[in-house]
Amino acid sequence: MAAANDLRKGQAIRYNGDIAIVLEVQHRTPGNLRAFVQAIIRSIKTGKSADVRFTSTEKVELVDVERKTLEFSYKDKDTYNFMDPETYETVSLRPELLGDAKDYLVENLAVTVLYAESKPVEVELPSSVTLKVVESAEGVKGDSANNVQKSAVLETGKRIQVPLFIKEGELVKVSTSNGAYMGRA
Repeated sequence: MAAANDLRKGQAIRYNGDIAIVLEVQHRTPGNLRAFVQAIIRSIKTGKSADVRFTSTEKVELVDVERKTLEFSYKDKDTYNFMDPETYETVSLRPELLGDAKDYLVENLAVTVLYAESKPVEVELPSSVTLKVVESAEGVKGDSANNVQKSAVLETGKRIQVPLFIKEGELVKVSTSNGAYMGRA
């Protein structure tokens, strides 16, 4: 058992008889009231997120989480398949588990998968990925006033804003936290 003050993002806890992953944690001390911990957690069984509040001294049961590095292999019609580089075992994950991560998955991309009680519960991407631009409008010559951007479609189907000088076929670095263009690769 740990105090609610010790909760961190990525930990697994037992909440209302279910295992949940902590997505976000904030410690709050409002004026002359008692301090509390505000957390957003996602249930493993239902996949739904909830905003919960713990008193700062409340005890929370932590669940052991195992992290494995897996490489993305391919996508079937209803699952995403990853390979364990140590055992060459294939692991299939549902699209609901991946969430927005599926917009950044390219072949052989190494990701960290969190396991709680031997079940995959969350996929952590690297902070940035390199993706190929497959569709982009031509930039107009002379239209370069103050960081003008255009829309581009990446190899995964994700649409982002890029500078005018980026052309089709170029590799760009994209942030996985907000989907923003970071530069050429």
